Amino acid sequence: MGALFGGCGLAAAVEAMERSTGRPTVWATAQYLSFARPPAVVEIEVVAMVTGRQTSQARAVGRVDDDEIFTVNAALGTRADTMAGQWAVRPEVPSPEVSPLRTARDRQRGTLFDRLEMRRANARDLDELPGAPGDGRSALWARIPGLDHSITTLAVLGDLVPFGISQALGERAGGNSLDNTIRVARRVPTEWLLLDVRIHAVAHGFGHGLVHMWAEDGSLLATASQSAIVRRWKEHPS
Repeated sequence: MGALFGGCGLAAAVEAMERSTGRPTVWATAQYLSFARPPAVVEIEVVAMVTGRQTSQARAVGRVDDDEIFTVNAALGTRADTMAGQWAVRPEVPSPEVSPLRTARDRQRGTLFDRLEMRRANARDLDELPGAPGDGRSALWARIPGLDHSITTLAVLGDLVPFGISQALGERAGGNSLDNTIRVARRVPTEWLLLDVRIHAVAHGFGHGLVHMWAEDGSLLATASQSAIVRRWKEHPS
């Protein structure tokens, strides 16, 4: 069995902080320190560091027994303000209905990925790698049936920079996330999320990039950024 998916750790932590403070997440950053594997149980402790009139600063630590697995810092709150705008541009891609399914790797079967439906809006499938290096841009349509598009969904689906690294390099490679930062712009109802992955650089064994998360109506919901240890895959496609 694999280790706890980093995005799930961040998702659990921000969900706990939202419930503890009663405020929505604006920004959260996770640092992954160790691995948690089944049947381990991760316990999350939330500490409200600062509570203001409109914004809370909080910290959550995930532990298995005495071992610290991840730590998350966050700002939560909302403000009434009429100023608003959106300047990021969503890529033009085929709709989810005509985009082909993303094939899971052998090691992903029987894990969280069984709960996800992902379609390749702009991405190569397993049998197309290795190949020529890409332009650093890739995109997936994604949804988690039975789960609304709360902060939990955004945090889980924002952990996709390692996927983008394989697409950018044109290699059967990925990596382990060192961190994950999510910034939430707005929350609107949408069946599908467009995960717009942008890899900035891979150097010295590490990769860096971000994921813009778009609603079907073109609203930018959130953006997530990561650094990851880059590793070649060990298994072959099935």
